[in-house]
Amino acid sequence: MPDDHDVIERLALAAASGDRAALEVLLARVRPEVLRLCGRFLPNREDAEEACQDTLLALATGIGTFDGRASFRTWLYRVAANRSRSTYQALRRRWLVETASALPPERADPARTSVIAGTRLDLLEGLDAIGADLAEPVALRDVLGLSYREVAELLGLPEGTVKSRLHEGRRRLRARLTDPGPPPDGSGSH
Repeated sequence: MPDDHDVIERLALAAASGDRAALEVLLARVRPEVLRLCGRFLPNREDAEEACQDTLLALATGIGTFDGRASFRTWLYRVAANRSRSTYQALRRRWLVETASALPPERADPARTSVIAGTRLDLLEGLDAIGADLAEPVALRDVLGLSYREVAELLGLPEGTVKSRLHEGRRRLRARLTDPGPPPDGSGSH
């Protein structure tokens, strides 16, 4: 009896070669894992659901680019991380437009925002601020827990380059999280 990993890999390769039935089964099989991955980035369940749907759509439309060089799950982690960050950015833009006429509170209401949620939002803000070339390796390694080798394979970079980008990304992220700069609407003097 093949294990779940082997089944997922075979389904992904079949879907990548155009098998629609394999794609449907694959989407159903990975949905719970995708939702869990998106939940690592987005504190609100509805936001994680939105990122999960975006990830599954990106998987369905982009499966033809999966070539099997890296494991499917590694490839899926990259898609989920990118879609979670994109969902956050879209939600943030939407919030900024909706609240443009109202003055947002200086700080989040602790009665309505958990410490974990605030931390994740700070992380997403920081990842957004350091740029994709540094944010992506940090998200894949530190948030999703991929190995250096998996990150290197996925990004098509030498492992040393990944380690260098991780070091620089973590340094910039740490600086950003200890001194966040101006509020997200760009106001303030910093």
